[in-house]
Amino acid sequence: MPLCVQYKEINGTRLTADIYLPSSQGKRPVLINIHGGAFMLGSSKMVSLPQIEDCLSRDWIVVVPNHRLCPAVNILEGPISDCRDLLAWIYDGHLDEFLRVQSEGSDGSTLVSCDLDKVMAFGTSSGGTLALALCFDVPRTPAAILNFYAPVNFSHPFWTSPLPHVAARLPGTLTEQFMKKVYDEFPVPSGGETSLEGQSVGPDFSRPRDAFAFTAIANGSVIDRCYPPPLDRTLIDPLVRVADGSFPPTYIVHGEADTMVPPELSRGLFATLKENGVRCGMTEVPGEEHTFAMRMVKGSATWQLQRQGFDFLEEIISGGNSTL
Repeated sequence: MPLCVQYKEINGTRLTADIYLPSSQGKRPVLINIHGGAFMLGSSKMVSLPQIEDCLSRDWIVVVPNHRLCPAVNILEGPISDCRDLLAWIYDGHLDEFLRVQSEGSDGSTLVSCDLDKVMAFGTSSGGTLALALCFDVPRTPAAILNFYAPVNFSHPFWTSPLPHVAARLPGTLTEQFMKKVYDEFPVPSGGETSLEGQSVGPDFSRPRDAFAFTAIANGSVIDRCYPPPLDRTLIDPLVRVADGSFPPTYIVHGEADTMVPPELSRGLFATLKENGVRCGMTEVPGEEHTFAMRMVKGSATWQLQRQGFDFLEEIISGGNSTL
């Protein structure tokens, strides 16, 4: 079982993170692992445990945060702000303070501590966007980023395109008045019972949040709902911020059969990273849809391919210069 710590409180919302510790002792790299869910769904419990176990076998500390969910807060003022504050909380030594209390040896020494020169960030889907957002408008970026099928390039026509295969799942009884109850939730929630991360139980459309989120996805209005016009999308779009020159080494993993976030968006980000001299890599996984990370079988061909992203992180923090 992971440890749990509060890293922030804002307007009545307590934000926590699950902390997974490796079995080894000493100063260890830290991986921030951010869940997906279209910025509106999900929680720290909805991440891949096999991936976490793989990271622990590499002797990494894994930090899985909750963040406030849209739409009662927008993407920048809610999820991005929370994840940036978590990063600052780690860099300011608060995670080490927490671990000092939790993992003190019989001689008073700290059994596990953070190597603050080796803090990395990883996220799936919207969590990948949030991981990438740690690369700009922050005092200190992570050492490396791993992004699985993240939404980027918010000026692309896809972000206003309906998705008929999602609309087909919606009941015909949903009303705008019912769905808008999500704006009345107080304090703003930081975790939901449903995500898009391959959960076995589907959405419950008797819940306003599930109904609101899946309707926005079906209508092609996720970004408009979570970051309403006339807000400046360049403030949240990793693609247009690469040229700022602050991006650390970045790796992308994307399923070739993704119908929720087209792989062409990740290909565009990869090309932009290369054009701007960012050390980067990309793996496209044949036949895989969105959120495959939660459904893949450990040891499968998909499992081996996606591990290239984690191998890239390991290469970066070890100081290697080879490309994968």
